[in-house]
Amino acid sequence: MVYRVKNIYAICAFPAIGGGLFGFDISSMAGVLGTNAYKNYFGNPQGARQGAITSAMPAGSLVGSLVSSYLGDYLGRKRAIQIGGIIWILGSIIQAGSQNVGMLVVGRIIAGICVGITSTLVPVYQAELAPKEIRGRMVSLQQWAITWGILIQYFVQYGASFYEGGPKNPTQGPAAFRIPWSVQIIPAAVLIGGLFFFPESPRWLAVKDKWEQALRVLADVHGNGDLNNPVVLAEYQEIEDVIRFEREEAISSYAELGKPRILKRVILGMSIQMWSQLCGMNVMMYYIVYVMEGAGIRDPLLPASIQYIINVVMTVPAIIWMDQWGRRPTLLFGSFAMMSLLLISGAIQGAFGERETDPSSAVTWVMVNKESQSKAVVACSYLFVATFAITWGPVSWTMPAEVFPNKVRAMAVSLSTASNWSWNCGLAFAVPPLLRTINWKMYIIFAAFNGAAFVHMFFTAPETKGITLEEMDDVFDSGRPPWKTRSPVSRLDNLQVASKE
Repeated sequence: MVYRVKNIYAICAFPAIGGGLFGFDISSMAGVLGTNAYKNYFGNPQGARQGAITSAMPAGSLVGSLVSSYLGDYLGRKRAIQIGGIIWILGSIIQAGSQNVGMLVVGRIIAGICVGITSTLVPVYQAELAPKEIRGRMVSLQQWAITWGILIQYFVQYGASFYEGGPKNPTQGPAAFRIPWSVQIIPAAVLIGGLFFFPESPRWLAVKDKWEQALRVLADVHGNGDLNNPVVLAEYQEIEDVIRFEREEAISSYAELGKPRILKRVILGMSIQMWSQLCGMNVMMYYIVYVMEGAGIRDPLLPASIQYIINVVMTVPAIIWMDQWGRRPTLLFGSFAMMSLLLISGAIQGAFGERETDPSSAVTWVMVNKESQSKAVVACSYLFVATFAITWGPVSWTMPAEVFPNKVRAMAVSLSTASNWSWNCGLAFAVPPLLRTINWKMYIIFAAFNGAAFVHMFFTAPETKGITLEEMDDVFDSGRPPWKTRSPVSRLDNLQVASKE
């Protein structure tokens, strides 16, 4: 086994490009909705038709997330991510060459399969390599990469919209969307090639009885290459003990998922991913152009870009401090704050908006000549995105990747991610029709979802920061209710203290 990259930050940051592909796909649609090039070429899709185009990607991602566990367990985390990159390139080529809506949908479905694979296995890869002290920070890089993908692709889209006379030019040609849809091939090619220089997950290597390689990886990333480092040896022994126990007990990953002690974790992981979609962030990312138009902003592309910048910047505090804040309080604060902001935004639009008379408009409820109220709605939108970026965004990828035992981790995380994509697909399809039928009331519905998420997480989500993956059983099997959990002192912490004395 030959690899060159041994720095843990580089090891966890580079595969997050797979998350960046998810962000690219979000912006590849959000950035073109307001351009005449897209409207003219594809027949100005609205309502359910636009919902079908947008939801094609998460539909493919649902399939990708379900097959990811088989690829990750059989081929390894790293190779499976590379396969996802190859699939992405194929999907991007079809999108860039789309001649009609059907071809565009097929390209988005294929690209979505890649996103399902990478969004499942990148957090698993990061969690299995990262030291427990910074595991939250390392897995949060997945969410940060998503925000960067959204931002970069959006500005590529915005720049390309001027290629043939600007986004509102009635004669604007298809190069305005073909160029950015082609550019998204580049990060996938970088991901595929670069991963050859990165190590495989030590826990996957151990499962495949490649013990020497597993120890070497642990030593390189956790012990500065020292094979006799006591912390490295303790972690290696812990992995060995868990795998031996699973084999002696003939534990089947399928059977184990249905046992109460694991099933409650599966439900927790799937619920976290579900609420991360039902919180309303889906609307703010895919359909921010519609949100801005409803607030009375007639040229929404540039103001919408501010939201994507906020998304990138506000993810940084979570990356730095999540392992100090903890997962549980971060989720609870995020749900309450997002609920409040959506209620305020919906109330303002309901009180000061009016029916849109233009039948060609994608939105049917707008605020006209309400400058102060319009600014308030935009401000709530920005604050909502900032709240999600610092709370649910990173935690929704971190917790599902860390709470499961080694034997079922890939499969259980794939189910959690499948939950994400199921709800993502449904919302991507449903939001355009909802905006045309119940308009501002949609914000109240998403506020109610956040209230339900707050209650659900309060009663089911324990604190998981600061302990090894092999010690997660201590948290979930302790019998303490989630609201009384505090992260126990890890056995490796005691060993590190002893080794320094």
